[in-house]
Amino acid sequence: MCGIIGIVGKGQVADRLVDGLKRMEYRGYDSAGVCTVDNGQLIRRRAPGKLMHLVAELARDPAPGTTGIAHTRWATHGAPTAANAHPHATASLALVHNGIIENFRQLKDALAARGRTFESETDTEVVAHLLSEQVENGQSPEQAVKAVLPQLRGAFALAIAFRDHPGMLIGARLGSPLVLGYGDGETYLGSDALALAPLTQQISYLDEGDWVVITQERAQIFDAANNAVTREVTTSGASAAEIEKGNYRHFMQKEIFEQPTVVAQTLRSYIRQVDQSVALPQFDFDLSSINRVTIVACGTSFYAGMVAKYWFEQFARLPADIDFASEFRYREPVMEPGGLALFISQSGETADTLAALRHCKAQGQTIAVVVNVPTSSMAREADLLLPTHAGPEIGVASTKAFTCQLAVLAALAAHMAVKRGRMDRAEENEVVKHLLEAPASLNAALAHDDEIAAMAHLIAPARDVLYLGRGQDYPLALEGALKLKEISYIHAEGYASGEMKHGPIALIDEAVPVIVLAPSGPLFEKTVSNMQEVRARGGKVVLISDHEGIEEAGEGCLATIEMPKVHPLIAPLVYAVPVQLLAYHVACVKGTDVDQPRNLAKSVTVE
Repeated sequence: MCGIIGIVGKGQVADRLVDGLKRMEYRGYDSAGVCTVDNGQLIRRRAPGKLMHLVAELARDPAPGTTGIAHTRWATHGAPTAANAHPHATASLALVHNGIIENFRQLKDALAARGRTFESETDTEVVAHLLSEQVENGQSPEQAVKAVLPQLRGAFALAIAFRDHPGMLIGARLGSPLVLGYGDGETYLGSDALALAPLTQQISYLDEGDWVVITQERAQIFDAANNAVTREVTTSGASAAEIEKGNYRHFMQKEIFEQPTVVAQTLRSYIRQVDQSVALPQFDFDLSSINRVTIVACGTSFYAGMVAKYWFEQFARLPADIDFASEFRYREPVMEPGGLALFISQSGETADTLAALRHCKAQGQTIAVVVNVPTSSMAREADLLLPTHAGPEIGVASTKAFTCQLAVLAALAAHMAVKRGRMDRAEENEVVKHLLEAPASLNAALAHDDEIAAMAHLIAPARDVLYLGRGQDYPLALEGALKLKEISYIHAEGYASGEMKHGPIALIDEAVPVIVLAPSGPLFEKTVSNMQEVRARGGKVVLISDHEGIEEAGEGCLATIEMPKVHPLIAPLVYAVPVQLLAYHVACVKGTDVDQPRNLAKSVTVE
């Protein structure tokens, strides 16, 4: 959520700042703004809504200057208006902020009592006034930052421009990511490496509590105790080309169709072809000694964790719990010695999940992280880093990150089963064989895109949609309902099929489509009996199954979607495709903003 970019440059920066914001649109936002420093002035332009409104504002009233900051805002405190948009400014400085200042009310009241006046409803403006007080009292920008940062409680990434210091910016982070970039006679700040990709590949990740002073030629980093420090300079590998849609209509569509490739890339990191075994990155603890797995995640990653719970318990006979990260710490969970705490996140910066990770670390748990950004905060704090290789995911609704997470989790569960003596070499070879079949099976699932598109108009008029699944298909039902809600704004719920008669069946009538995920196999007949209960009450069923399942139970359905027949291990990866495509095509029929759905952010970096 929110995007920050700052440039201390050799030439005009406004257009490049806006380009940086465009590369961060995927994070989610509802207003945007730019501030440059030029001839002793702070030149600020802001607009609510999409970036095109800011671009139009700059066309009418340009913002010259070789130093500047810019921001896309996702509203927390205050509505998405021009007045609440960042940058926030006083006479002496301007700043942008990602995060939440939890004690802003007390700080604002104290500032108001000292005669400061506010233009916005935001928590961020408080920081601008605190810094301005220091500067107006004769403190240098560095002294002002040293004095103010300890007063702030919550999470923040800040980029600050000063009217009287046109060749300098100051950045700071606590709980929200901030990246430092090094160019040729230029220096940059950004929320992530993608924001800086066309500007530089040489970056440093600021640690918790760091703040940095940047000029054209140098960057001086300080830690939370204000000691001068150095941080490793790495090559980001992020490419501007990775955020192009190519021939696809939307990023989400492109990312759905990338899944065979990225799942194959991910599995290559976890499978030794030479002996058909599962291998993990190096770590220095004994997996066989783990006595319980605690899985913590949010949103789509949580549903990947639900599938993994089945795998850990079925394959490795290892007890597994799963919690929403936003609830985990507050129920005061019992963390026994010898436990593995497993965190799943696309960005590796999700605030709730990161806070839960640190709680588990303080409780003596071994920390494993499944993450798509191997340089993220969670990745850097893990004992066992399990990267996915999905590449940048721009669509807010997660697709390829989900299936790559499932691939990694399946490999982890199999490896733990081997280490615990619950799976012999022949069984491991069989698991590897099926994992290696997943990319081709994903391709086969994608081949049904046209027929899913053709039946999307049957679902689009609905106000409510139900998804049903048993066993590992239950988390997929939840994920399918989430996808439909996220991008089409249709109310949808996922249920375990057998739970229908315990209440939800009261919702069934001829206006409620019911999406049933039911690959043929041991649970098929039970799911079909639940499906018949729906049809007996006038419900319209869309059956997602393989050829055998559709032959047996497809008659009388509103529509059927045929999937390839696959081993149950990889069924969750394959059955993710039709629910993603169905949500996508329904959203297209309804004309919603598929890649940037209302009210949603890609990476939720506040609690």
